[in-house]
Amino acid sequence: MSTTQAPCTEPVTTVFTWQVRPGREADFEEWTRGVTDSVSRFPGNRGVSWLRPDRGHRFHAVLHFTDPQRLTAWLTSPERAEWHARIDGIATEVSSERQSTTGLEGWFRLPGTTVQAPPRWKMVLATFLGAYPLTFLIQWLVTPSTTAWPLPLRAAVFPCVLLPLLTYVIMPTLSRVLRLWLYETPDRT
Repeated sequence: MSTTQAPCTEPVTTVFTWQVRPGREADFEEWTRGVTDSVSRFPGNRGVSWLRPDRGHRFHAVLHFTDPQRLTAWLTSPERAEWHARIDGIATEVSSERQSTTGLEGWFRLPGTTVQAPPRWKMVLATFLGAYPLTFLIQWLVTPSTTAWPLPLRAAVFPCVLLPLLTYVIMPTLSRVLRLWLYETPDRT
């Protein structure tokens, strides 16, 4: 019997924060194009997004990888080390602000913090509490009026209504309302 554990195959998203030296923004922008090109060719990469500040000097890179193992391979790769050497004197990575998520954690993040995501069973329960009433309402109010539509169009209505409402309205509100329960620490008395 083997005791090795199968590798995790869930996609992972990681956010890196960079503090750019004033006056070096153009150099940093050039560097982002090069490092983005390099990481986009790396196995398992699913995309990179850069968030540029309106004011200030903190930039954020959002990396998406197919699994944590491939993300780790990038983070420890010679290519990444080379790119980091090139940024010296232009910007520094704010490592204390690095955050990684897999799956539903994005709905349960606390903006501006590095708080760990809640346990998955709590995320599932909270998501159910948000999705069930909305699913019920869609089935009751919307589905009856779409019965004559072709099946692909009817099937598209449900996620087109449910997902934006969950992402932008229901889950942010629910995660705020349930925050004490979601983020309680086991040693709290």
